[in-house]
Amino acid sequence: MKERKMTNIKDLAKMAGVSVSTVSRVLNNYPFVKEEKRMAVLKAIKDSNYQININAVHLSKGKTQMIGVVLPYSDYPYFALILKGIAIQANKHNYKLILFQTDYIVSREMEALQMLKQKQIDALIICSRSCDWSIIEEHLPFGPIVLCENLNEKEVSTTFVNHYKIFYKALKYLYQKGHRKIGYCVGRRSGPSSIEREAAYKDFISQNQLPYNPNFVFDNCSHIEDGEKVVNLIKAMDTPPTALLVTNDQAAAGIVATCQKEHISVPDQLAIIGFNNQPIAEIMNITTIEIPLVDIGNQLFLQAVSDEISKKEFEVKFIERGTI
Repeated sequence: MKERKMTNIKDLAKMAGVSVSTVSRVLNNYPFVKEEKRMAVLKAIKDSNYQININAVHLSKGKTQMIGVVLPYSDYPYFALILKGIAIQANKHNYKLILFQTDYIVSREMEALQMLKQKQIDALIICSRSCDWSIIEEHLPFGPIVLCENLNEKEVSTTFVNHYKIFYKALKYLYQKGHRKIGYCVGRRSGPSSIEREAAYKDFISQNQLPYNPNFVFDNCSHIEDGEKVVNLIKAMDTPPTALLVTNDQAAAGIVATCQKEHISVPDQLAIIGFNNQPIAEIMNITTIEIPLVDIGNQLFLQAVSDEISKKEFEVKFIERGTI
């Protein structure tokens, strides 16, 4: 059976009775093409069932119009809202997104970096990472990499909130409310934001001559169901904390709900501050710190398509409700 020859741009020009350059201008939606010639080219495209070779287009333009987004979990509200902000700008600028859900597995992050190296994507946005900075640095020559963390000393675009400053201010607020036994919850202690929060915590208790109790730091606390685990650990302590800074509003909601079941008064016995100002915080009247995650996502995208290296710090808003 004879193989059918695929129509190319020269075939279209012959069918339409126009030059190859005219066909090219029509395919790329350029202006200044006479209407009758444009219609002839469009008819030739329809009659021949011509399909644009998208790989050839990308090769000729040096762009794929695709941006990679690395995030550990797609169903985690913090990252879902950042992704929403990225997607809004991607639609406005006619870009497509390729998502890499990594679960903080380095090899999956490496897949995204490899795609940038191979020019399969134009840029890479890393919302949260587990690989070392040295690995990121090795891939900077291959295209823009934008990170959602405070890296002021590095030659890379970043958008971030200052977790050290935020955490320190929240600790100071609790101290002024009379709390001296303050604990906190984190999702993973190795994350950049958790490292900043830990530094703020240790500096604060040292400067205020408070004892450091390692049992007041609760790791692997990210989801609503983790709240029960935290409350059970607190109940087992002879001298429990009287206040908690919680990594996000979902975990804070889990703690509040478990306290209600266990007849632990919030805030009289345990004061709670969450993060991100999610709807669940408003529903459950939880004091929280609002981080403008959609705006952060917008900015990350704009940095990814820019030729300039930039640093953008976003401010947060303290929202006092009934858990303080």
